[in-house]
Order: sequence, then structure tokens, then C-alpha cells
Amino acid sequence: MPNHFHDLGGALEWRARGETVRVEPWGPDSVRVRATPGGPLLDGLPGALLERPPAEAVVKIEGATATLVNGALTVRIDGNALDATDPQLHPAAGRITFLRTADGGELLAEEPHHFWWPGPRLYTATGNGHHRLEQRFRAYPGERLYGLGQHTHGMLDQKGAVLDLVQRNGEVTIPFLLSDRGYGLLWNNPAIGRVELAETGTRWVADSARQLDYWVTAGAPAEVLRRYADATGHAPVLPEWATGFWQCKLRYRTQAELLEVAREYRRRGLPLSVIVSDFFHWTHLGDWRFDPAEWPDPAAMNAELEELGIKLMVSVWPSVSPLSENYHELLNEGLLINTEYGPVAHADWPDKGLDAYSAQVAFYDATNPDARSFVWDRIRRNYHELGIKVFWLDACEPELKPGYPANLRYHAGPGLEVGNLYPRENARMIHEGLTAAGESEIVTLNRSSWAGAQRYGAALWSGDIGTDFASLRTQIKAGLNVAVSGIPWWTTDIGGFHGGDPDDPAYREVLIRWFQYGTFCPLLRLHGFRGPEQKLEPAMTGLPNEVWSYGEEAYGILAEHLRLRERLRPYLMRQMETAAEQGLPPMRPLFVEFPDDPAAWRVDDAFLLGPDLLVAPVTEAGARERDVRLPAGADWTDAWTGERHRGGRTVRADAPLERIPLFLRDGADLPVRG
Repeated sequence: MPNHFHDLGGALEWRARGETVRVEPWGPDSVRVRATPGGPLLDGLPGALLERPPAEAVVKIEGATATLVNGALTVRIDGNALDATDPQLHPAAGRITFLRTADGGELLAEEPHHFWWPGPRLYTATGNGHHRLEQRFRAYPGERLYGLGQHTHGMLDQKGAVLDLVQRNGEVTIPFLLSDRGYGLLWNNPAIGRVELAETGTRWVADSARQLDYWVTAGAPAEVLRRYADATGHAPVLPEWATGFWQCKLRYRTQAELLEVAREYRRRGLPLSVIVSDFFHWTHLGDWRFDPAEWPDPAAMNAELEELGIKLMVSVWPSVSPLSENYHELLNEGLLINTEYGPVAHADWPDKGLDAYSAQVAFYDATNPDARSFVWDRIRRNYHELGIKVFWLDACEPELKPGYPANLRYHAGPGLEVGNLYPRENARMIHEGLTAAGESEIVTLNRSSWAGAQRYGAALWSGDIGTDFASLRTQIKAGLNVAVSGIPWWTTDIGGFHGGDPDDPAYREVLIRWFQYGTFCPLLRLHGFRGPEQKLEPAMTGLPNEVWSYGEEAYGILAEHLRLRERLRPYLMRQMETAAEQGLPPMRPLFVEFPDDPAAWRVDDAFLLGPDLLVAPVTEAGARERDVRLPAGADWTDAWTGERHRGGRTVRADAPLERIPLFLRDGADLPVRG
């Protein structure tokens, strides 16, 4: 029988029936798997992985089976699963199994689709060398799966979910899974597709791409997250100012209005780190500059804010209106996202000067380095030279209307093959520009993201969400899944985005409880479109959305939580340093610190801020107490009462309106009470 295995000097390759499968060590305890139905493997395709880090692996070929051992992870390829003496290959030949090196226990295994055909990998031609790709893995009873970016389905454990791999407002694709079986898996492919986490098997699908590519690592959750950061990039250390309070609303219409809000925070003695100039501050979409009719002297505005110790963050959209002064140059230079069919118009959006109509806008192509350079040049001239260094990258999925990624043509490739890459490359545009300008503290706030965006200083917020307790409950789970997807900087619109009446007592309760939760998120940001729905137009604004906008009782509670956040900022900065160095997010599901406690894997309504502070948000109307599960393996002290509890039990915690339940681990000394 022919030998289908090849030792490539520390990497293992299997070739048969025209298919090539390669397993390479890719960092300690980690491997990269690539496969193609014909021809050589391709290098340089878009993905999340950095260059191959050093790692030593041992390859052993024994008859119809071969193994590659890289630290804690062993990979076995079954070359002919039917009979080693039979020249007729079984359809399951080439199947890969991932094992713990220490005891040989199975972590994960590819699973054939069918006993005869197809095997675990399926390639269906879509033309021009592209295929619809399917990769199937075995399902395990009781397995728990986390990560995959940010979703609004309300699940922390995503076993049983079917998720589109596509970027949408509030639905963020980061194709990384962490399993309670002791492994992590990155689908290293920005193609549009889906993942099915069924009881009968796990299936990853790319609608059209050139080759299969995924990465697997082994270990406890903290080890998996470290290896993932090593493989896709570590976030920088969050600048100290960014751990403070960010004030925002839809929207401050003028320079005078924004400055008056900033001055009022200082008059009241309230901490404020960032204030935001939101959309429609521009002349036209794609001009990337202030409208002088509403913002007559932005340089002076920014200088005053700097004197007050406040950073100005400016909203930057990737959209380009035909009315923009940059539109025709971008079009003629080929720097817009193109289409397979029709004009380069991807959405309709209001623009100044169009009272009765919306513009058919295009998007600059963030996957094109020349386009990134062009847009940064406008941002540099119109914002950065005024002293503005913090940018809000809104609608960066990009926001397609209608959502036809198959009709898009990027510099990096066809829309179906590379579409999920866009938000990361958009953040890269700001990172490259600020770095070239000599800036070292780089933070962008993004509405969408993809694997590896953290290395560009990209924070994520949860998009345009509801304003009720159900939305708050969903956000807690979404944020924790983002945390184990490699993005350590995350926030929500406190109080939600769509609506909310500042004079409604019921909504005030939602806002208070949400603000308490936000106090312990990596970023603390108040934003929202308060009041009744309005026509989407350049003149729109929302009702007041400052901490004093919700009545005296709410104001007292919110102000006290601002002071609590200030006291905790040194502790939070230590967690940001840990995130940069080790890939451990500041906001963590309980199982990251307590993987040996089975109950910790099931808690989806509480979390840890760093290793020492357990936060239990209140998410029910009228609730003034709640149950809190305290992880086994530590003792826990109620931060408000001083009462001490042994871990591994559930306690009933008081939660009056002015207080969120907090517990300190093993006598940790944090200034919760001042």
C-alpha cells in the first residue's frame, strides 16, 4: 500500500485522492490544520493567525497512522481507517483526532459526514478555484462551548446554537470556541458561512473559499486564552484615561452643546474621561471633517476639553456619499468596495442637503492598504492635527442595506471569501495611522470586530440594543463570550440604545441597574437614543442622557458609582496589564478562574472582574435581592457587609436599588466601600 504520510521536518502532511492535509505546530500546545481538495496548499490567504511561532514537534509515522506531538497536544491522522493492507481508501481516511498528550484522552475528533461519503471534510466547487467548505467534528454529550464573538441569542454556553458567520449590527463574528473539554478552536477563515453546534455533530461552513484552515490548542481556559493571544496578537495595555467614564448620547448637535455638558460634569465634581461627538457632525458622509456651521472651532473645543482632562472621541464612518468631496477620487482610484454586478452603492443613508431622499452610499475598502492610507490622510488633516486621537468606528460591519456580501468585491478577495475581515482592517487603518504619527496610546471603539482586532487597540461595544431588563440580561452573556473570544476591551450602551424615557420610573430602574453593571465592565460608557423614535436625518437628536437626567434618586446612585469606579481604577489597570501580557480578559466567566468547579461553567448571570471581585448584576424589575453562586476553591466576603462565605454554595445577597452584590475572593482588599 502507498504511504500517504510525509514528515516535513516537524510538520505532518497526508496526501491522497488529490487532497492535501497539513498539520503544523503553531505555538506551544497548538497546531494549525490546512486542507485543500487539489493542488498545493496556499500561503498568504486572509486569516487571523500571526506568523508561525517557534515550537518543537515530534512526528511519528507507523503504518496507516501518524502522530504529531506538540507539548500537551497530540494529533493523530488515521491514514486508512478501513484496512491498512487495502489499497482502496476508506472515506474516513485522513481523519484527524486531537488528544491530550499526558493520558491519550480525546479532546476533539473530526467526524465523517457519512459512513461511506463524504468524509469529515467536504469541498463543493463554486467556481474559479473556490469551494463551499464544510468541516465536521464529533459531538460530545454534555460539552459546553463558549466564545464566537457577540450574539443576542441570550446564551453563554452556545451548545445547540446555529450561528451565521457574518457581521451585522449587534451580531459580531469572531470564530473562536473554548470548550470545557480542554481545548480551543479558531476557524481561521473570514468567509461568510455558519457554525452548527448540534447534538449530532459540530459543523463549520464557509460559503465560498479556497482552503480549509483551523487552529487548535489544548489546556485549561486560562492557558487556552494565553495561547490564543500568542497566536492572533496581544492587545496593548489600555491607556489609564480609558478606564474612566465615557459620556455619550445621540447626539450633541453643536460644539456649544457638547462643551456645556463637559463643563457641567466639572462643575458638579464628577469624573469624566471621554466625551463623544457622534454622527452627522460632518459636512457629508465620507468628508471626514467637522461641519463648520455647527462646530466652528473644533481645535479650541478640543483644547478646552484637554484642559479639563477630557478626551474628545469622534465618530468615523466608512461610508462615502456621492456628495462627498472624496467620492470621485476614491472611485477613480479603485479604493471603494466594488461589486460583482451594479454600481458601487451598498446602502441608503441620509446626508446633508438631501431633505427628501437618502444617498446611495459606498464604503471605502479597508482591506486595501492604499484605501486605508487615503482615509487616514483625511482623518489626520481634519481631526488628528486638531489634537483628536480617539475614534469611534461606527457601522463598520460594514452596514449593508441590503445585505448581499456575495455581490461585494474587496481588494482582499470576493465578498463571500473575506467579508468578515472588514471591521478588523478598519481598526487597523486607525492603528497604522496613529502609529505612523508617533502615537503610542491607541484606542478605537468599534461596532463590529474579527479575530486579531485586539492587536490594533480595538474595543468593541454591543451595537444598537434594546432598553429593557431582557436586553441587559442578554448583554451580560454576550460580553462574557466576547471576553473569551480574545477581545479584552468591551462595553455596552448603558441603558440600551433604542428608546428609554428619562422621566419614566420603570426605565430609571433599568438605567440604574445597567449603570451598576457597567461600572464593572472593562469600559464604562453611557450612551443611547432616548425618547420616542425620530426620523433618521441629519437634524435628529435624542433627549438628555447625562447622569443628572434621570431624577435626584438616580443621580445620587449613579454619581456614587462613578466614584466607586474611580476607586477601582488602579485595580482595573492591573487587569488591563494582565490582558496585554497574558491574554486574560479583565471581565471573566467564573470558569476561567475556577475550571475545576462544575457549577462555575453554568453561571451566566455573574462574572469576575480580574481574579478577586465577583460581580452579580441585578436584572429583574423590582428585585431587591438575588441568589449568587460562589465558586468552590475560595472563600468569599460580601464587599458591603463583611460577611464571609465558603465557596461552593449559593447565597442570598441583599440588593437594594442603590447597590449591586459584590464579593471579594480570599480576603482581597479592594476599596469598594471607600
